[in-house]
Amino acid sequence: MLKPKRRRLYLVIVSGLCLSAAVGLTLAAFSSSLTYFLSPRQVAAQHPAPGMSFRLGGIVQAGTVQTTLAGQTPTTHFAVTDGRAAVPVVFTGVLPDLFREGQGVVAIGAMSGDGVFHADEVLAKHGAAYMPKDVEQSLKEAGKWDPKFGPPPPASTWNDMKVGS
Repeated sequence: MLKPKRRRLYLVIVSGLCLSAAVGLTLAAFSSSLTYFLSPRQVAAQHPAPGMSFRLGGIVQAGTVQTTLAGQTPTTHFAVTDGRAAVPVVFTGVLPDLFREGQGVVAIGAMSGDGVFHADEVLAKHGAAYMPKDVEQSLKEAGKWDPKFGPPPPASTWNDMKVGS
């Protein structure tokens, strides 16, 4: 028979092991379903592993949208930019009604080995004043927009634009 002190020690140890196992299993489940947000500049710098799922956010670069039909299914090629870098994107399916050049988008998918982002889903901005926080932050960091000077400039002007103080 165990003394009460030793029995409590074993109980604490077993409880700690069970709690550690539960936390470990929970974290493993969460990490497999996490989808990170990256801007085009971060994609260019970090080179995410092919097949790693993440959200790519930015503005649809002007002059890059090309749609082809394979049977009844449209495939759209376009580039997402944050003003410093651009990432080529391929999406097969019907795009949102608000999708167009110069518009803010968030694409969910993964990079392929050839450096093209294959989107499973494309979300477009849904109002005149709305911009996803991650896209807004990326534009600010790229020096392409300072909110104290008003709304973000059209993406077509980014290449020749100077940021004022």
